[in-house]
Amino acid sequence: MMNKIQIAGLGAGDLDQLPLGIYRLLKGADRLFLRTKEHPVVKQLEEEGLSYQSFDDIYEKHDQFEAVYEEITEVLFNEATKRDIIYAVPGHPLIAEKTVQLLLDGSGERGIEVTVEGGQSFLDALFTAVRVDPIDGFQLLDGTSMRPEDIQIRQHIIIGQVYDQMVASDVKLTLMEKYPDDYEITVVTAAGSSGEKISTIPLFELDRQPFLDNLTSVYVPPVITRDLTMKEFSTLRGIIADLRGPNGCPWDKKQTHLSLKKYLIEESYELLDAIDRDDIDDMIEELGDVLLQVMLHAQIGEDDGMFSIDDVLESISEKMIRRHPHVFGETDAENADEVVANWEQIKAEEKGSPLNSMSLLDQIEKGLPALLRAYEVQKAASKVGFDWGNAEEAMKKVREETKEFQEELAKQEGRGQLEELGDLLFAVVNAARLAKIHPEEALQATNEKFYRRFTFIEKKVKESGRPFDDFSLEELDEYWNEAKKQGK
Repeated sequence: MMNKIQIAGLGAGDLDQLPLGIYRLLKGADRLFLRTKEHPVVKQLEEEGLSYQSFDDIYEKHDQFEAVYEEITEVLFNEATKRDIIYAVPGHPLIAEKTVQLLLDGSGERGIEVTVEGGQSFLDALFTAVRVDPIDGFQLLDGTSMRPEDIQIRQHIIIGQVYDQMVASDVKLTLMEKYPDDYEITVVTAAGSSGEKISTIPLFELDRQPFLDNLTSVYVPPVITRDLTMKEFSTLRGIIADLRGPNGCPWDKKQTHLSLKKYLIEESYELLDAIDRDDIDDMIEELGDVLLQVMLHAQIGEDDGMFSIDDVLESISEKMIRRHPHVFGETDAENADEVVANWEQIKAEEKGSPLNSMSLLDQIEKGLPALLRAYEVQKAASKVGFDWGNAEEAMKKVREETKEFQEELAKQEGRGQLEELGDLLFAVVNAARLAKIHPEEALQATNEKFYRRFTFIEKKVKESGRPFDDFSLEELDEYWNEAKKQGK
């Protein structure tokens, strides 16, 4: 017959709230262990001669709560191999008690029977203290392991295990990523007991409270105004749905996937410009504009009954996991080149063709702008050695194509000029690639340089009081050279 660990809940308050069955179990225990003795019931039971061993000293040994819980669990299992024992925890054993979960998970492997004898949950007393009906929905979160992405700001939130100022500080900083600094929250200690303490304070004061202990919980009321939900993805989704809804915007409602194509291109290039200028505020705005295009396409898909943003999120999440087996699987990748090789192999398999049966150029997206596609097809060809040895060798081809273009210009025939100019541009891209210069970045830099110098010319012309038509090209070129000397 296997030995047993009986787990009892000490409840949320004092002795008057302790169920009679639990009281008798504790009083009759031959070997009683407490996760912590810092509880109103324990002090009262001590006066009645209760004998126990607590694990408070283990908390002092470790920096991480996980290590504390694992050691407590190990000690309990070891003790249970000798005799039946009783383990008591605050509140109800199955609510916010990691050690209980560890005991239940490990009981079969250890050959120890683990039973839960019940107890009063702190949630009952806490909802009473803050006068909230949880029927609207609530979250129970662990203050020692909170993440911003777990927080549902439109629900009632209870945060347990806010043991001390350090945990309270972490909770405060996490909540501040979702709520204003002065958002009102309620701190409750020893809910339901004669020593109950309740304080409603602004969020930024959370870690300044003097009565934080293992019986402290934090209540965060739901957000009910739209202006406080602007960081929520669901808010953006709702806004886009409203724009295309029956009472929405006429312009948004008439858009299609095809009509929006040009805007996606424009917004993407505006984002690239913000990145080149290292303008963080502009990057935030332009990233938002690109996301807007994604959301509009997704909403059109949902309106047509074809797909939704959920399908988009599922697709990209699955793809990222599938194409990063070195992160989410068992494949190794020692460097970026190996990552790219794995990516291309997986991508080829996804398209239904082995990598070695496809043209290397079939892997290049056909929708890329011409300059970028030229760069990518040359890079693909270079993988099998079809390439110049260096940029200087490639420049010989640039000079050759320049001569052929000049010859076509002299003939004054359109089609030949078009082809030779294309060849020249292609050769220039090749030389840039071998010089490790991305042609898109180089051309964008020159565009910006031209903008600065031409606006300088415009400024000088305006200051002269004369119209542009009065200036010769030579005079304008002098202003250009002046701008150049000034580093513009």
